[in-house]
Amino acid sequence: MVHLAKIPSDKHVNAPLVEGLEKLTLEGSGDDSFTTTVYGSRFAAQDLPKFEMPETEMPKEVAYRMIKDDLSLDGNPMLNLASFVTTYMEKEVEDLMAESFSKNFIDYEEYPQSADIQNRCVSMIGRLFNAPTDASHSSAVGTSTVGSSEAIMLGVLAMKKRWQNKRKAEGKDYSKPNIVMNSAVQVCWEKAARYFEVEEKEAVNLVDENTIGICVILGTTYTGQYEDAKAINDLLIDRNIDTVIHIDAASGGFVAPFVVPDLEWDFRLEKVVSINTSGHKYGLVYPGVGWVIWRSPEFLPKELVFNINYLGADQASFTLNFSKGASQVIGQYYQLIRLGKHGYRSIMGNLTRTADYLSDSLEQLGFIIMSEKKGKGLPLVAFRLDKKKGKHYDEFALAHQLRGQIMVVPAYTMAPNTKDLKMLRVVVREDFSKSRCDQLLQDIKLCLGILDDMDKKSIKEHQEYIKSHVSHSGKAKHGHNDYKDEKHSLQGKTGKTHAVC
Repeated sequence: MVHLAKIPSDKHVNAPLVEGLEKLTLEGSGDDSFTTTVYGSRFAAQDLPKFEMPETEMPKEVAYRMIKDDLSLDGNPMLNLASFVTTYMEKEVEDLMAESFSKNFIDYEEYPQSADIQNRCVSMIGRLFNAPTDASHSSAVGTSTVGSSEAIMLGVLAMKKRWQNKRKAEGKDYSKPNIVMNSAVQVCWEKAARYFEVEEKEAVNLVDENTIGICVILGTTYTGQYEDAKAINDLLIDRNIDTVIHIDAASGGFVAPFVVPDLEWDFRLEKVVSINTSGHKYGLVYPGVGWVIWRSPEFLPKELVFNINYLGADQASFTLNFSKGASQVIGQYYQLIRLGKHGYRSIMGNLTRTADYLSDSLEQLGFIIMSEKKGKGLPLVAFRLDKKKGKHYDEFALAHQLRGQIMVVPAYTMAPNTKDLKMLRVVVREDFSKSRCDQLLQDIKLCLGILDDMDKKSIKEHQEYIKSHVSHSGKAKHGHNDYKDEKHSLQGKTGKTHAVC
């Protein structure tokens, strides 16, 4: 997900660093040559270009160092416990991916092996999700994407087009499609519904003749719980309801098959026609790569697929993008064959045990645990303060206090109809070891003690300080004023916080 950026006015660009003071510049050495260190050059005494391309070039060493210094102000991804996104890969696969940066994945004629590697990944992932492979069924079909957001967009498009075709064939109105989804869906589902003009509904009982499909989440963003896909599938069959299921396995697609292999959520269920998953989450690949698989071509209408003759090679394409790098797909293939099922099983088992250890420890500290244990959900821990203990601070105050420590632990306002329930969430990723977990527990215990000793006024002042001077979101200036305070999303309408993925 990429934020909108505004183009600053000339007045803003030329404004002094501190309001009311004259804008100052440093005198350069006058020598354009780069013969000392980077910091002895004239470039170190100038503003780094931010708003307009410079007229002249700079030495590559200077450009590298200036940008590297700028990026050093970013947080450490491994200490960001808000995100599901992979932050560790082995050096060998990093080298493979770097060697493929220049490959345009869409050029099948020039890079046939890269294209074939995608096909291998689709086959492996489809079989992992129990796609039909016997001769009595049409072959399942799938494609790579830049993440689950694109995969979900494609899944919604396919469901909508298939529903429209059916309605047209029956001579019925096809102008009012709707989709049924949980209120805990990730924001990309709201985007898909709005962009493709599909009404959102939030209960299976609201399914009607205009329903294009039902979204079932294998691992909700907030608490990591697996929605009961089998129960919904059986309910549709028992009631003879003619609609289909799309499984959003963005997070759970690479967890459930290895931790709870007997859980029926995938193509083993009759009504499940498409599944998306994120390779850059528990698929263990750097962002961004995702996958979407359809049970058979029947559920991917032919008119959505474009046959393109590109540089001499015919290719079938169903994507929102065209040109893209091959690196992430190659990274996914490396992980699939390097780790195998046993490797993924070992990693996901460790993550599950670490999450259980963290849950048990937080319970001992007096928190209420909202996530599942023992592999019944994603390897994350969602927890909240016990209101019975009468704390004079909330989860957001604790999150702000923790922000002053090493690791980032987010707080969220949950989905609608939860009476403004707040929670904190820790995502247990591959590089979150037990020793790092123990450090987090020490930080939480320390912050609880500090907050207990502070009064409400001091806590509020400290929160404002952290927000303004420590957290990056408080200092961010990239938002566009024209798009603030929107009222059309769940967050805009209800205050629900869109969780980080």
